[in-house]
Amino acid sequence: MRTFIAIELPSEIKNSLSHLQEQLRNAGADVKWVEPNNIHLTLKFLGEIDDKKIEKITKIIFDIAREKNKFQMHISSLGAFPKIDFPRVIWVGVDTGDKETKGIADELEEKIAKIGIPKEDRPFSSHITIGRTRSSLNREKLVQDLKNKAELGGEKLEFYVTKITLFKSTLTPHGPIYEVLKETNLKAT
Repeated sequence: MRTFIAIELPSEIKNSLSHLQEQLRNAGADVKWVEPNNIHLTLKFLGEIDDKKIEKITKIIFDIAREKNKFQMHISSLGAFPKIDFPRVIWVGVDTGDKETKGIADELEEKIAKIGIPKEDRPFSSHITIGRTRSSLNREKLVQDLKNKAELGGEKLEFYVTKITLFKSTLTPHGPIYEVLKETNLKAT
């Protein structure tokens, strides 16, 4: 099964990001927007994994989570990969909580590599994907809107990260369907 490990976002944060998507949609650019219910922060994409490895991965997640305190996350900026002038992936970034998120992701990366799942080629970057461009249609207008909203209008998008979630992802013609396989709580402070 196709799987990934992520931080799930509270519904009020997903609603705020959905509103942001609506504002950016006005640019008329050719963007595949992430379904609001599917918006999350990926810690580690695992790809196709067999049932035997799922048990090992679940144990790794548990071992890491029980050593980490819950923490506050603040979504503070809007940007794009590879860069804002040539957006392919549109994302919102994290400031408060970035260090903790990177720490968890790095530990997952190291421990999961030991069970035969390859490490990522790029260093981890705390971000939440909200859309992917499909062509350059109306790119200039999209870029301008991204730059105008880069600081998210000062909106406070904050929440406490209290758990790590292992998801199953089923690809369909209408987009992916995510199913929670296992949630593991972080330590209460």
